[in-house]
Amino acid sequence: MSSPARFDRGHTDDLMTFLAASPSPYHAVANSAERLEKAGFRQLSETDAWDSSAGGKFVLRGGAIIAWYVPEGAAAHTPFRIIGAHTDSPNLRVKPLPDTGSQGWRQIAVEIYGGTLLNTWLDRDLGLAGRLTLRDGSERLVNVDRALLRVPQLAVHLDRSVNSDGLKLDKQRHMQPIWGLGEVQEGDLIAFLEEEEGLPQGSVAGWDLMVHSIEPPAYLGRDRELVAGPRMDNLLSVHAGVAALAAVSTAGRLPYIPVLAAFDHEENGSQSDTGADGPLLGNVLERSVFARGGTYEDRARAFAGTVCLSSDTGHAVHPNYGERHDPTHHPRANGGPILKVNVNQRYATDGSGRAVFAAACERAGVPWQSFVSNNSMPCGTTIGPITAARHGIQTVDIGVAILSMHSARELCGADDPYMLANALVSFLEG
Repeated sequence: MSSPARFDRGHTDDLMTFLAASPSPYHAVANSAERLEKAGFRQLSETDAWDSSAGGKFVLRGGAIIAWYVPEGAAAHTPFRIIGAHTDSPNLRVKPLPDTGSQGWRQIAVEIYGGTLLNTWLDRDLGLAGRLTLRDGSERLVNVDRALLRVPQLAVHLDRSVNSDGLKLDKQRHMQPIWGLGEVQEGDLIAFLEEEEGLPQGSVAGWDLMVHSIEPPAYLGRDRELVAGPRMDNLLSVHAGVAALAAVSTAGRLPYIPVLAAFDHEENGSQSDTGADGPLLGNVLERSVFARGGTYEDRARAFAGTVCLSSDTGHAVHPNYGERHDPTHHPRANGGPILKVNVNQRYATDGSGRAVFAAACERAGVPWQSFVSNNSMPCGTTIGPITAARHGIQTVDIGVAILSMHSARELCGADDPYMLANALVSFLEG
């Protein structure tokens, strides 16, 4: 039997590299910035005055990045074409007093971030990554990408009902990972990280640390048509957005100003200075208009003509739980990107947005699918409705269909990331 036709796997190979190198939102933003700089973009400081020059620019704030490309001759009222995404994923995050333990085991105190599938973190070799803030105010990314931590599951001999009654996990008592034996020593974890990073003892004043699986992304299946890996929700979209923005920056004259807005804190409501419900995107877009000599009238005209594709992962039909999906909407892996619809505005898509997305896919030559939830199942949400309501811009929710969403390790079709990226390029080019 011959293998199925494949799209270019170079994009998916690069996605796997990006996922492995981005165990935290801060790493994802740093890696995105590095790729954009190689494409000719330059970083701007929010505290500096911005000029009217053309070219690629970006600003960084914590776990968020906003990047845009101003074509030569762009008017102050030129509309934007925005790709929206988020950099955070559900996981386990280190508490302010991290050193704990019990029964002769040394453990790390963690808090549950977002709606993670708790059982997927059990009996898995885990590393530790994130951001250290030093006493002088500087920041240092840290990534201990080796088997450092583990959340051990209770043996079946001590829980005979686990396979019949289901696994029941208490978020406080059962999810604290172990990392050694002996007495608990206050300050031990941070001292360990200071040593790892070659920092003077006592130099770390603050931290934003999280646990990650150290198992690398991999192709899966007889024909390698699937990809398993961490943080696809939603670094898959961030990676595609970076690639698309870099690609259109070489396209010459564009009718729109293409933008990538990758936010933090989507998994817990987006309400932060780096989240989609904060002022970051609006501030950047307005400053771009004003830097080109625009007025409030130009700002209003630009926003009125702007469209945002909110790109986030969605649910592929599950072979073992088909009844959980809508009977007539079954997105499949390698079936192309999905259009996400919810009439109660959990997604921002309407008929006009559908037309924009369909046209972009048609120009790119990629298939697309529709997703809607089963009426009996609560629907998740995205940055899409938040972006539409906060900035008054047309927003369309799209993404890639995956399995095991919010697991420590998710699954998608190996061709879908490439198709998404091509659809995004077509959208940005208009």
